[in-house]
Amino acid sequence: MNMTLMVAILAISTAPAYTQDQLNVAKLKADAENVFEIVGSDKHKLQTYCKFAVLSDQIDEANEDGDTKKAEELSQKINELGTNLGPEFVALAGALKNMDQNSQVGPEIGLIFNKLDAMCED
Repeated sequence: MNMTLMVAILAISTAPAYTQDQLNVAKLKADAENVFEIVGSDKHKLQTYCKFAVLSDQIDEANEDGDTKKAEELSQKINELGTNLGPEFVALAGALKNMDQNSQVGPEIGLIFNKLDAMCED
């Protein structure tokens, strides 16, 4: 999973489901697997996730070009798409918001999202 996608996921969260003290690694991984199952098994949600990933890449490009206005506009679109992915996705985003990306679970969560990314390429 690319870093922009992770940041985009974090951006959609308005109410984190966990606080740093409550972060349970096993639950976080289980929640990520659950999101994978929900999104991966629903054609509409998978298409939405794929659009989400494309917009994430576009945000990366806008930021690299210094176009903050475009990046903000794309972020708003990502917020809308994120909510369409369901409450489990939003809750996971809230949990990831409080996660240290350098922790041992970060790469494991990334691998789960990589499986969704691969489904977009089909």
